[in-house]
Amino acid sequence: MKPARPFAFGLILPLLAAACGGDNQRMVRNDEYGDWRGGAVRQRPLGTSAGLVVFGVDKEREERQAAAAGGGAGLSVNAYLWRAALDTLSFMPLASADPFGGTIITDWYSPPAANGERFRAQAYVIGRQLRSDGVRVQIFRQALERGQWVDSPVSVATNSEMEDKVLARARELRSQSASR
Repeated sequence: MKPARPFAFGLILPLLAAACGGDNQRMVRNDEYGDWRGGAVRQRPLGTSAGLVVFGVDKEREERQAAAAGGGAGLSVNAYLWRAALDTLSFMPLASADPFGGTIITDWYSPPAANGERFRAQAYVIGRQLRSDGVRVQIFRQALERGQWVDSPVSVATNSEMEDKVLARARELRSQSASR
């Protein structure tokens, strides 16, 4: 004998779908009559804000806070730090960029003056505030030895210098947008 689960699921699914449709009625306070009456919920066009809190997240409030903190509505990280990291690492070919995760990864870059060396960078933008600890940059270096690329150490100062350049550029971008 077959289990009843697929059959029961097949019956419940259409009922749930039907419950989602209809007149979209809800109870609203009717001050004219001083009581609660059923009233239609106004439908808003797609893309407009309904002030609705879904799963405990108020998207309007998050977007207002992001704009106040210098973050864009479409970014999950600080927009100034994100743009500054992209600008600072723009001399290297970009391999991937994830504005929601705040990760920028470059491809290998060989400077014209450095024979047998190549560099790669990873930048992590952390959080929505413009803070000095809001960005981390890691530089990787390889040297050509006997026809093969071998990992070589990079000084901690190099990573810190790149982070400082990103922060300086982010401050510059913020001051430019404030003066407009």
